[in-house]
Amino acid sequence: MVTPGSQEELSAAVGEVAQAGCNLWLGGVEAQSQILEAMADQLEAAQNDILEANTLDLEASLEMAVPDLVLDWLKLTPERLHIASKILRRLAFLGDPRWLNALPASRWAKDAAGYSQVVPVGVVAFVYEAFPELAAIMAGFCVRTGNGLILKGGNEASQTNQAIVQALHHGLVQVNRPTTALLFLSDDSGDAARSWLVQDPGVNLVIPYGRPSLVKQVIRQAAVPVLPTAMGNCYLYWSASGKAATVASIVIDSHRGEPDAVNAVEKVLIHEACTTAAVAQLCRLLWDSGFKVLGDDALHQDLPDLPLAAVNDWHQPLLAKRVLLKRVDNLAQAAAWINRHSSGHANVLVSDTYSETVQFPRLVNSAVVYVNASPRFVRNPSQAAAIALGMTTQQGRCQGFVGLNALLTVRHILQGLSEDR
Repeated sequence: MVTPGSQEELSAAVGEVAQAGCNLWLGGVEAQSQILEAMADQLEAAQNDILEANTLDLEASLEMAVPDLVLDWLKLTPERLHIASKILRRLAFLGDPRWLNALPASRWAKDAAGYSQVVPVGVVAFVYEAFPELAAIMAGFCVRTGNGLILKGGNEASQTNQAIVQALHHGLVQVNRPTTALLFLSDDSGDAARSWLVQDPGVNLVIPYGRPSLVKQVIRQAAVPVLPTAMGNCYLYWSASGKAATVASIVIDSHRGEPDAVNAVEKVLIHEACTTAAVAQLCRLLWDSGFKVLGDDALHQDLPDLPLAAVNDWHQPLLAKRVLLKRVDNLAQAAAWINRHSSGHANVLVSDTYSETVQFPRLVNSAVVYVNASPRFVRNPSQAAAIALGMTTQQGRCQGFVGLNALLTVRHILQGLSEDR
């Protein structure tokens, strides 16, 4: 844990993280697996201490009137900790992730040949709000990919974060590795440390995770590359051939990704051919599951008991069990509305028409498109290579799931050919 007193002190600490990360990479896959197993062991051994620290953070947060949503994210359970340690072990068993991006050798020019090498991005800064167990998962990602990691958590989880980082450091010490590979910025340094961190040229990538306000703030402050995560404001288009029961089941299931329902469907666009009775059935199914349902002007006129949605709610995440309903004329209109108002990381189509299942993914600008399937986000899926921290809409080097690939990049090695070859 470091409390930098100045930008110069922080830059020096970042340099140590970079060197330790390089050593992780050069140490090889087997050494990385040993570190991951040791971290998992220490995390499990420290469970009682971590949960006790979490109780103290929760009590302090209640006194500070921290929003209920953040309290849900903050509250740790043995199950959440178990998932974190399980992910560490699965990453250890996964082995070298570089094969995911392996590229063949090729002839680059008349007098040179070369190949591409998958390498770590370098130093990764993780700026997160609540979600204390994500520190362990992110540490696992960075160890597996050979990156140095800097953690800057929120004040609401200060004691829990320290307890988790201490366990992770014990794991590094257990296998005779320096703790400088994992730098934790204490809360004593305040917001100044975060501002310095996201502007330090020694940091190669910043990943913010939390409410949209935090993500936007980091993007505004950053002078280094940022991989922004996205949460909420996902849309579902209910076509004329879809069924109300299918729509309801998908919406309800998408909100079950607690404590962070990353891909929760919050807006439903309804084809004009869907009857008022079918819409009323959808409302009843959602109400029975504890949802608050609101509608646009057209639906409010057909169903007077349906409260009117606010104009601003259509383009911002609600992060609650609230669903907005809106009538549209056709699939093209629905896609245009989604492209203009959604977060763009996960959107859904419910349709029994083949042509629509082909057309919708083409028209919608979304990192991931789900067709007749729940977009529920699962951090620890059945395939270890698909383990993900979150979701992003960023196009280019990473779009969709934020996993191991997000922490790797490609460099090219070119070798000149002698004239007599």
